Amino acid sequence: MQNVLIVGATSAIAEACARRYAGRGATLYLTGRDQARLQVIADDLKVRGAAAVHVALLDVNDSAGQARVVDAAWALLTRVDVVLVAHGTLPEQARCESSPDYALAEFNTNASATLALLTRLAPRMAAQRQGTIAVISSVAGDRGRASNYLYGSAKAAVSTFLSGLRQRLARDGVNVLTIKPGFVDTPMTREFKKGALWASPDQVAGGIVRAIDRRRSIAYVPWFWAGIMLVIKHIPEFVFRRIKL
Repeated sequence: MQNVLIVGATSAIAEACARRYAGRGATLYLTGRDQARLQVIADDLKVRGAAAVHVALLDVNDSAGQARVVDAAWALLTRVDVVLVAHGTLPEQARCESSPDYALAEFNTNASATLALLTRLAPRMAAQRQGTIAVISSVAGDRGRASNYLYGSAKAAVSTFLSGLRQRLARDGVNVLTIKPGFVDTPMTREFKKGALWASPDQVAGGIVRAIDRRRSIAYVPWFWAGIMLVIKHIPEFVFRRIKL
């Protein structure tokens, strides 16, 4: 039976992943900022087959809160097989361009807080010498684009950090997975016009759980985003700066 810690468990993707683990009879420890929503999700997961579901409030920007939740998770579960880090926001790029304070706050939530949390989690996972740390980054981190470069730069920082952490923890038997979703139809993207490239949270969750099971290093979800981003990354700069993406 697996023990699974999910940070940002009220996100649509995280909830879809939790349902898959509940179906396997896992024990889940869910964290998020909305106590009522966490409890609704926990009750649903118990019905779906979870062995047990525990919840804890956490604002990832709260350093003391991070320490408290990590300590509590290991005290309760003893061993954590999977950590899924799924918190995040989608900043308004135009506001980022006019407000340094807003831009920094959004970068802190999407990057700095994640790096701090991973720094707390790494020694715990290394000490047990097994398990997976899976973190939702984004295809947006593969190349800065005018439409969302604050968000993209935060995700690029997370992806680079994970690359180094993966190399560090490999010798301890811990896998580090960088998850790079493309367009996902969630409440966070409800204002966006949807098209053929958009995926549902459940589709993305399926790709995430498979990648965790297979101990992958990087997973583009859905898979075709690997090809799309390969093309985008290799567009020459003199061309790239003249197009709109």
